[in-house]
Amino acid sequence: MVTTTSYVTNVKSTVHFSCISNQHRSHLNTKLKSTTLRMSMTQTPYWASLHADIEAHLKQTITIKEPLVVFEPMHHLIFTAPKTTVPALCLATCELVGGQRHQAISAASALLLMEAATYTHEHLPLTDRPRPMINHVYGPNMELLTGDGIVPFGFELLARSDGGENSERILKVMVEISRAVGSGGGVIDAQYGKILYSGSDGEEKCHVEEIRHVVEKYEGRLHSCGAVCGGVLGGGCEEEIERLRKFGYYVGIIQGMIKWGFKEDHKEVVEARNLAIQELKFFKDKEVDAIKTFLNI
Repeated sequence: MVTTTSYVTNVKSTVHFSCISNQHRSHLNTKLKSTTLRMSMTQTPYWASLHADIEAHLKQTITIKEPLVVFEPMHHLIFTAPKTTVPALCLATCELVGGQRHQAISAASALLLMEAATYTHEHLPLTDRPRPMINHVYGPNMELLTGDGIVPFGFELLARSDGGENSERILKVMVEISRAVGSGGGVIDAQYGKILYSGSDGEEKCHVEEIRHVVEKYEGRLHSCGAVCGGVLGGGCEEEIERLRKFGYYVGIIQGMIKWGFKEDHKEVVEARNLAIQELKFFKDKEVDAIKTFLNI
């Protein structure tokens, strides 16, 4: 067993990673596949309602219009990318602290755009490295440029979302998102780690450090960001926001470890779930049953 300490902005947590079973080692040493998380919570009416609102908002915002060479591939890449629980978590935490769903809908949509851009860049057919089978409708040049364009569009969506009424909150959210998706300990850092990891020599090694690095920087950081953004826009106090930061981080750790091959009853998954529940106890005077569904696998 290897003990590692994780530092996410204002969050210090210790997660214990054991070696993965031999069955998963060869799979992990071959390639890292980006997959849609298979969780029972994605079938619940609450999650379905959150995601439906986000997608409806985006479809109203991103219509197929002239110039088609720009908006057709953007529309396609955004709505065909695998969905995660990050955007929905943003809405859920907004509601948890007493906000209304509409207050965080643009932030949730921006998070979905960031994930779509990330997915697009990760799966460009530009190298000979093994990759998941993806039907590329557009060429690599178009996908690369469109992915680049999706990111600033997400920030634009946020900037014009409230008419200047909550500019300070919007600015905080922009900072959170830029840190989460950037190279300074965020998604880009994790992407680089994935490249290094998938280039291993094929020997059956545990690679615990590499897995830890990717999960914390990718799923952990994104879910932490989503939870904080909803809390900020919902008007949560500083302590509520920091509790949500930790909760989101643990949600991301659970989902990241499951994606990497850990079992749902694995000690580390159970531990992360328990730590997440501990953070929710701070909200004892609020309705937490709905947001608890994000801990279901």
